[in-house]
Amino acid sequence: MTTGLMWDERCMWHNTGLHFGPSSPWVEPILHPENVDGKRRIKNLLDVSGLTDQLSCPKFNKATEEDILRVHSSKYLSEVLKLSETGGGNLAKRLATTHIGEYGLDIALLAAGGAIAAVKAVLDGKLDNAYALIRPPGHHAEADEALGFCIFANAALAGMYALEVYGLNRIAFVDWDVHHGNGTEAIFWDDPRAYTISIHQDKCFPPNSGSVDQIGIGDGVGTNLNIPLPPGSGEPVYLAAFDRIIRPTLEQFKPQLIIVPCGFDAGFHDPLGRMMLTSHSFRRLTARIMEVADKFCDGKLVLTHEGGYSPHTVPFHCLAVIEQLSGITSEVVDPYSPPVTPELNEPLQDHQEAAITMAENVIK
Repeated sequence: MTTGLMWDERCMWHNTGLHFGPSSPWVEPILHPENVDGKRRIKNLLDVSGLTDQLSCPKFNKATEEDILRVHSSKYLSEVLKLSETGGGNLAKRLATTHIGEYGLDIALLAAGGAIAAVKAVLDGKLDNAYALIRPPGHHAEADEALGFCIFANAALAGMYALEVYGLNRIAFVDWDVHHGNGTEAIFWDDPRAYTISIHQDKCFPPNSGSVDQIGIGDGVGTNLNIPLPPGSGEPVYLAAFDRIIRPTLEQFKPQLIIVPCGFDAGFHDPLGRMMLTSHSFRRLTARIMEVADKFCDGKLVLTHEGGYSPHTVPFHCLAVIEQLSGITSEVVDPYSPPVTPELNEPLQDHQEAAITMAENVIK
């Protein structure tokens, strides 16, 4: 098993600024949640655990204009370029949360390039699977609009590269970030070649997004699936959703490549979510997606880094995922993860069962 880690220190230089929150003379500036700390701490833990040395860490280049325009509009790319060249600022038209720094375009292109390079290396057989540890994240970005903390739709760009350049017929996205993967959904909304699945906290972000009745349009009807879960959901709920909904869906679609927009903000310490996953949970989810990839894609699996805003716990979540991907076990013990107990196998609560059943009915 050869697992790739796509990493470039320059991605850590993405500048999200200090003014997070409402614009007011009475609000003291705070560090933006999407800052370098959590991501660099992941790499540091991988290094000190000895895992980095056992992975393949290929160099990669910025995404090209041609790469970006497979997904994004030329007007939007011009907007990003202009803001990047004039000192930086807010890109978002809605919710005003997407900051790009001066000269930030090159960093955003590099993040997109990391996702594309991961797909290329896996499809070329140079890697069995890969994790793109990149920022800025991407799964909220739409074709002509920044949203959330996302500038370019990294996972979608990598998926479109697989479809258009490699000629794949079927790819699937399984997004387990705590927030709805609206960008990936919108980009492939009418494209039957891509099955987009998002499992997320119900009514968290973006507002009024990610309901079970959003299934695609035109030729893409039936190739988008949302699984909104109630706040407070933990590992049993996520595994039930995977076993009862996600696995059967993928088995029917038979993707040739699976891409996971991988957020860790469903972790139980995260300030921007209200879910209860642990490192063990992310390890088990990874094992399940690998089983499906082994069955239909010859193991071809790429994960792109998305959210996760608890800098003390996120490194352990990511380490667990990469250990599972690579089959390599380090000596690291997650000090924040509670012991695995029989309670994890208890039946779902009624409101959790109802949420699973509602999404389950969509695929029947």
